Amino acid sequence: MPKASEIKRNAAIEINGEAYIVRDIERSVPQGRAGGSLYRMRMYNVATNAKIDETFKDSDMLTLADLSRRAATFSYTDGDEYVFMDSEDYTSYSMNKETIEDELPFITEDLQGMHVMVLNDVPVALDLPGIVELEIIETDPSIKGGSATARTKPAKLSTGLVVQVPEHISTGDRIKVNVEERKFTGRA
Repeated sequence: MPKASEIKRNAAIEINGEAYIVRDIERSVPQGRAGGSLYRMRMYNVATNAKIDETFKDSDMLTLADLSRRAATFSYTDGDEYVFMDSEDYTSYSMNKETIEDELPFITEDLQGMHVMVLNDVPVALDLPGIVELEIIETDPSIKGGSATARTKPAKLSTGLVVQVPEHISTGDRIKVNVEERKFTGRA
């Protein structure tokens, strides 16, 4: 049983016999309190998709839901449904656009290291690798000697995501993007 401070986004936890997927975590440290941090978690019920917000102390022990992680690749879209294929047994998992909205700017057909979280044979969330490689499709021209300064410029990536990149990066370059922070981390 992990502590509340060890829970990450897209983790599945069990509360009162119900399974919830953690979609967002805010950490706060109240002033003048002996103790620790508070973790406010926004969670969605796996069965009903009902939203709840709960606050836990960093030392609270939480129960993980019985969730399996299946290695998968993106297959195709069908309207608002995104279909992923299991890399081992070729099972297809269909997920609604709203469910995976935060992950969509990072999903490409050649993305490696992606997992579909499955609970009771139902896909409930995606788990992406920490860093993904994406291609820049639009940015201002690169500036010679731009690597000597810390100035940045916006760059639109192949998935539509816009991140700040150093001035020496140009259109057509492949870059690494941190999924959690949505930031440029280096050239691919």
